[in-house]
Amino acid sequence: MVRLTVSRALVGLLLLLSPTVEASQDHAVCDHIKTQLNNGTVQPTSDVYEALSTENWSQTVWAKPSCIIQPSNAEELSYVVSTVADWKVNFAIRSGGHSVVPGAANINRGVLIDLVHFNSVEYDAEKKVVTVGSGLRWKEVYTALDQYNVTVAGGRVLDVGVGGLTLGGGLSYLTDLYGLVCDNVVNYEIVTSTGAIVNANAESNPDLFWALKGGLNNFGVVTKFTLKTYDIHAAWGGVRVYSLDALPALFEAMYQYQSVDNKDPYANIMLQAFPTNATIGAILNIVYLKPEEEPEAFAPFRNITPLADLTKLQTLTELMLAAPVPELTRVNWFSSSFTTDKELFDKVGDIVTKAPELDSLKNLTAGSLAFGWQPISSSAVLAGQASGGNALGLKPVNQTWLVLDVGWWSPEDDSLAHDYTQSMINKIDDASKASGNYIDYIFMNDAAADQPVIEHYGKENVAKLKETAEKYDPSQVFQTLASGGFKLPKS
Repeated sequence: MVRLTVSRALVGLLLLLSPTVEASQDHAVCDHIKTQLNNGTVQPTSDVYEALSTENWSQTVWAKPSCIIQPSNAEELSYVVSTVADWKVNFAIRSGGHSVVPGAANINRGVLIDLVHFNSVEYDAEKKVVTVGSGLRWKEVYTALDQYNVTVAGGRVLDVGVGGLTLGGGLSYLTDLYGLVCDNVVNYEIVTSTGAIVNANAESNPDLFWALKGGLNNFGVVTKFTLKTYDIHAAWGGVRVYSLDALPALFEAMYQYQSVDNKDPYANIMLQAFPTNATIGAILNIVYLKPEEEPEAFAPFRNITPLADLTKLQTLTELMLAAPVPELTRVNWFSSSFTTDKELFDKVGDIVTKAPELDSLKNLTAGSLAFGWQPISSSAVLAGQASGGNALGLKPVNQTWLVLDVGWWSPEDDSLAHDYTQSMINKIDDASKASGNYIDYIFMNDAAADQPVIEHYGKENVAKLKETAEKYDPSQVFQTLASGGFKLPKS
C-alpha cells in the first residue's frame, strides 16, 4: 500500500530548500517514491535494471531512466503520477514498449512508469465485455478469452502492448466489422495529472472518453480498458509466401480485392514485401473470421502461385501466433494513406520496389526495408461512427494505410535510415496528391516520430482535444513532463 505521509506543501518546501533536490530532482523523486512504496522502484544499481531499461523491442528507443517504477494498483499509480508532477520531473509510460517513437515508452533520466503489474483480465459473459489491464500484451488477452470462445477487436501482432495500440487507434482483424480497437472501448479507467482516478465512458466524462480514442498519452495514464467481446473463435487463414517477381500480380489482385462494391467484412488481408531481401520475398496475411475455407472474397489471389501456403482452419489466436515477426536491431517506420485507384497503386508499387533509396538502404549495415499494404474498408469508419465516433477525423471511403518499415544495425546510420525512408514516403504522398487520391490521415501506430499525426485529425478535432486536455490536465503535465509520443499541436 501507499503511505501518503508527505504532503504536497512539504514537497514544494523541499524543492525550495534542498540544493540536492534542485541539482537532481529526478534522482531525488526516485529516492522519495521508493520510501513511500513498499516495492516497485527499480534503480540503476538493481540487478534487473538493465533488462528493464532495454525491454523495448528496438534499440533506437532504449534509454537510461533515473528509475523504473512499477506500481501495483491504481492508488499507487495515482501517487506516483501526482508526485512526479509536483516535483516537475520528466516521465514516460510503458505498456508493451513496441513504439519506435523515442520517449514514448522509455526515457533518459526522469522516471519510467512501467505498467507491467496492470495485468488482470476480467471477462463478463452477461455484458459481453472484458476489462483488461493496460500493462498486458495482446497475446495474454486473446489467450485468456479463448477458453470462452470469444475475442476482442485487438492488435494483430501479439507482442504489442494493449495501451499504446488502443490509445493510438489500433488496427484489428475485426476492424471492418466493428471499427478500430479504440472504437470498441466502452470504458477507460484513467489516472489524471492531479492523481484523480476517474472513469471515462459514454455517460461519465464523455469528452475524455472521445478524446482517448486516438489521443494517446495526452490526458492521463489509463489503467484499464473495458472492451466489447465478440463470438469469434474459429477462423481460416494464415500466410502465403511469394517471390518478389509475383508483386505486380499481387498489386493487381489487391486492387480487385479493394474495388468490390460490397466487400465481405469477415475477410482481411495484408500484403507485406521485402524489396531489399529477395530471400524473404512477399508475404500475404490472409484472415477469414469464420471457419470457411477459400471464401470468395480472396478469389483475386487464387491464380497467383505461392512458394508456400500455410493457410488452414485454426483459431484466430493460433493464426496470429503463426504470423512471422522479423528480428531487427534498430527500427523505424512511416505511414501514408490513400484511396483506391489502379494507376496510383501501380505508381506506389514502383516506388516501394524500384526507388533508388532502396539501394541506399541496402548499403547500410544490415539495412533493409519492408512495406505493409493494409486495406481499410469504408465499413470500418462507419462502424466507428456508430460507436460514438473517435478523434481521428476519418472519412468513410475505401482506403489503404501503407507502412514502410526500415531496419538497420548501427546507431551511426540512424539519420540516414530515417532520411532515405522519409524520402520514399514523401514520393508516395506526392503521387497520391497528384492523382487526387491522398487522404489527410496518418495512422499513429505506424507513424514516425516527426510525422504530424494529430495535426491531421482536422482542425475541429484538434480544438476539441485541446479543450479536453485543458479540462483534465490544466497544468499541462502530459504535454510538458510526459513529452514523448505524439503531443497536441502547440499552435
